[in-house]
Amino acid sequence: MNDRAGGRPVDVSGPGAPRPPAQALFRRLMVINGLVFAVGTFVLAISPATVSSPVLLAEVPVLLVGLAVMLFANALLLRRSLAPLDALTTLMQRVDLLRTGDRLADSGNSDLTHLIDTFNAMLDRLEAERSASSAHALAAQEGERQRIARELHDEIGQSLTVVLLGLKRVVDRAPPGLCEELHAVQETVRASLDEVRQVARRLRPGVLEDLGLHAALSALAADVSRMGGIPVTRAIEPDHPALGADVELVLYRIAQESLTNIARHARATRAELSLTAGDGCLVLRISDNGRGGAREDGAGIRGMRERALLIGARLSVDSPPGEGTHVRLVIPDPANRSTLS
Repeated sequence: MNDRAGGRPVDVSGPGAPRPPAQALFRRLMVINGLVFAVGTFVLAISPATVSSPVLLAEVPVLLVGLAVMLFANALLLRRSLAPLDALTTLMQRVDLLRTGDRLADSGNSDLTHLIDTFNAMLDRLEAERSASSAHALAAQEGERQRIARELHDEIGQSLTVVLLGLKRVVDRAPPGLCEELHAVQETVRASLDEVRQVARRLRPGVLEDLGLHAALSALAADVSRMGGIPVTRAIEPDHPALGADVELVLYRIAQESLTNIARHARATRAELSLTAGDGCLVLRISDNGRGGAREDGAGIRGMRERALLIGARLSVDSPPGEGTHVRLVIPDPANRSTLS
């Protein structure tokens, strides 16, 4: 190994350096096997049993029993010694970087402690890198949403407004036979303008910046109720802890994605949205009485999990078949969170 500063080789094989996992495991197996054989030899030496040459038929059962006892003791000790490897394999199979905090506890097996600590450190590093890359990606996504919303509002929205004003002047001077058709065109343009404004509002929640989280969630629930035909019951506490702009944006986006999924896929007849504070945490809940049964995380749910990780929150999605879907976001300490930038 080279020294980073001067490029000189550094000896890491001193007495204080940990043994490689393979060497430690080999030493443990040798000690266990040697101990079993030594005990077996000692018992044979002090026992009255004798072995003739050639072996007599009456001595065969004694030898088989002794061999069976030694194999059983060896297998039992090896199984207990290598048990952390089974737990490590199970953790490798279930680990998901979007569900943080899943670690393997040190069972006191000194030879495998270094391996367990190394694996846990690797998970810490991967989760940190995933969180950083997600933060950059989501920040770029929010920037692109704001750009598109601004272009929709400033360019397309203004163009449609000019068309409406022009149609109004034409209607005022048009002969009576054309007024009805021009009015129909005018209503179509007005409906298109409203749709452009709604899309821009979903892309860039101006009400969140202007009026705050409470008003933004209330407006979001009202829009879903009006456009999706699903009554949304709201229970939003106005007196919640002070939140940063990044936390408010994550809360809004998760609520938006959840309510959009309800309107599009849940086949629900009612939904509930609540935001409550207590015990030093803030809890956002969105639930419905739809069909449920979501077995795998889609792109929308994975996106919500990534957003939750950015503010150190815990997101759980429960979707039993026939019992609706229940989304729960818990923010332990809203006052101290990282930003999306």
